[in-house]
Amino acid sequence: MKKTLSVLILSTLPALALAAGSHGGGHEMKDGTMMQGHDMSSMNHGDSAVGQPGDAAKVTRTIELVMDDTMRFSPSQFNVKPGETVRFFMKNNGKIPHEMVIGSVAELKEHAAMMQKMPGMKHAEPNMITVNPGQKGGLVWQFPQAGTVDFACLLPGHMEAGMIGKVKVG
Repeated sequence: MKKTLSVLILSTLPALALAAGSHGGGHEMKDGTMMQGHDMSSMNHGDSAVGQPGDAAKVTRTIELVMDDTMRFSPSQFNVKPGETVRFFMKNNGKIPHEMVIGSVAELKEHAAMMQKMPGMKHAEPNMITVNPGQKGGLVWQFPQAGTVDFACLLPGHMEAGMIGKVKVG
């Protein structure tokens, strides 16, 4: 029995590794297929001016954001300290999906234009979260240096309608 179990476990490891895929994130289309030829490295922040994915064990506070169909975040601006790790807790009070994407203004505008061309995209990046109507979600982010960090909803038309915000780090 032990030998059969070991063989079974070892034979499934390659399949599990393939199923796990790349942990670099990316985009999934509405039909479940992954986008090809789409480089998300500009939105994968590592250690950049806009920050990086945070360690949940180092969260210093939680900032609650409400998203709704008026195409606004509430609050749309807040302050954090350099080096602070924050948990964003989003609640979608609307009747349509909304998202929060952290990035520079240039990155957000570029990605919003791409979303206009491919509206069925689903995000799978640490600086992005999509929240369905009536749902809640969160992400943890660290802000390593002083400056201004932007965020927006990049679903087609949302950012253009004013669904943007700013984090003042200082």
